[in-house]
Amino acid sequence: MVSWTAPVIPKLQDLNQSPIPRLLSDLETSLLASILYASVPGILTMSWLSNYKGRKLCLIISSCLFIVSYTLLAVTQNYAMLLASRLLGAYGLCTALIMNVLYIGEIASKKVRGILLTGLGITQAIGSLLILSVGPYVSFSTTAYIGLILSVIYLVAVSFIPESPVYYAIRGKKSELVKVMQDLNRFDEIDDYVDIKKSERNDINDWKELFTEKCNIKGLFIATGINMLQYGNGSLIVTFFSTSIFEQAGSSIEPNLASIIIGCTQLSGSVIAPFFVEKSGRRPLLMTSTAICCGSMIVFGVYFYLSHIGAEVIQHFKWLPLVALAVFYLSNNMGFGVIPSTLTGEMFKSNVRSKGTALVIVISWIFGFAVTTLFNSTITRFGAHIIFWFFGLICGVAFLFTLFFVPETKGKSLAEITKMLNG
Repeated sequence: MVSWTAPVIPKLQDLNQSPIPRLLSDLETSLLASILYASVPGILTMSWLSNYKGRKLCLIISSCLFIVSYTLLAVTQNYAMLLASRLLGAYGLCTALIMNVLYIGEIASKKVRGILLTGLGITQAIGSLLILSVGPYVSFSTTAYIGLILSVIYLVAVSFIPESPVYYAIRGKKSELVKVMQDLNRFDEIDDYVDIKKSERNDINDWKELFTEKCNIKGLFIATGINMLQYGNGSLIVTFFSTSIFEQAGSSIEPNLASIIIGCTQLSGSVIAPFFVEKSGRRPLLMTSTAICCGSMIVFGVYFYLSHIGAEVIQHFKWLPLVALAVFYLSNNMGFGVIPSTLTGEMFKSNVRSKGTALVIVISWIFGFAVTTLFNSTITRFGAHIIFWFFGLICGVAFLFTLFFVPETKGKSLAEITKMLNG
C-alpha cells in the first residue's frame, strides 16, 4: 500500500499504460501518496472499537478494507475511483498500523517484545521489495492484483490468531484471559493483568486520563515527538516517489533497478534490527540510526544542489544518489524506521493504550500529510536540495530528541515502564 505508488506513478504519467485517459497533475500524483494520511476518522474509530470488540476484529476489518481497495484499483477507470480506492486502503493501513503495534505489544513477553515489534519492519520491507521488483514490469491492474492476493492471505492468517489478553482483562473476561495467557506461556503474569484492570475498568472511556496521569502525559509526549520526526524524515516520501526521484537525479543506474536496490537495503536493515534491539537497547540503536540518516540526507541534498547550480563535478558522482539513499534506508530500517512504533506500543497504560496510540498516529499522519503534499511543489519552487536538507535537519532533531527525552525500555514489562514514566 505504501510502496505501490513508486512503480505506478510513472505508469499514470504514460497514457499507454494508465487506466485513466488523461495525464495527472503534480498535485494529483502527490494526493495519491498523501491520501494515506487522510484516514483520521478511521484511526479514532478503530481505537474505540478495539476496546469494545477486540483487537482481532479490527485486524480482520483492516484486511477486508485492503481487499476492497485493491479490487477497486484493479478496475479503476478514472481519477475519482483511484482516489477512493486509495482512501479505503488508507483506512485499512491505519487500522493495521495501530492494531499490529497494540496486539504484538500485548501478547509478547518482555524478553521478545522489542524483537517482535521491530520485526514488523521485515514484513513491511518484504512487501515494499515485492512491489518495487515486480511493479515496473507488469501492468497497472496486475500491481493491484498482487496486493489483492496478499490481502486475502492476510485475512486468512488473522482469522486464526488468538485475541489479546489485555482486551479480555479490560472487558473483565477472566476465564478467557486465563486461557489465552496459558496458550501464550505467560501464566505467571495473569494476576498482574487482573489487578491492573480492577482499578482501570471504569476508566475505559475516559480520554481525560490520557492527559491527566503523569505516565500517560510523558508517554504521549515521547511517542508523538519521535513518531512525528519519523514521518518527517523523508523515508516515506522517497518510497512514494523513488523512481521519479532517481530520474530527476540523473543517476547512472536505471531508476527501476535503483528502486529495487533500495528495497533490498530496506529489507537488510529490517532483518538486522531485531537482533540488536534487545541487546543494545532502543536508545543506542535509535541514536545511531538517526545520526547516519542525517548525514545521508545532507549528502543527498548536496548532490542535488550541485546539480541545481550546474556543477560539472557531479558527472563523476552519478553513483552518489543511490549510495546515499541505500545508506539512509539501511540505517533507517535498523532503527529510526521501526523503533518509534515499538516505543508507542510501550508508552501507555493498558486501558488507554489504544487511544494513546491512535492519537500519536493521528498527529504524526497530519504532519506527514503536510510534508508529502508539499513535496512536489517545494522541489519545483526551491529545488530538491532544500527538501532533502530539511529531511536531514529532521533526522538531526530526532537524534537530540532521543538523547534528551527517550527512555530505555529494554527488558522491562509494560507495568514496569508505566512505573518508570510515573517516576
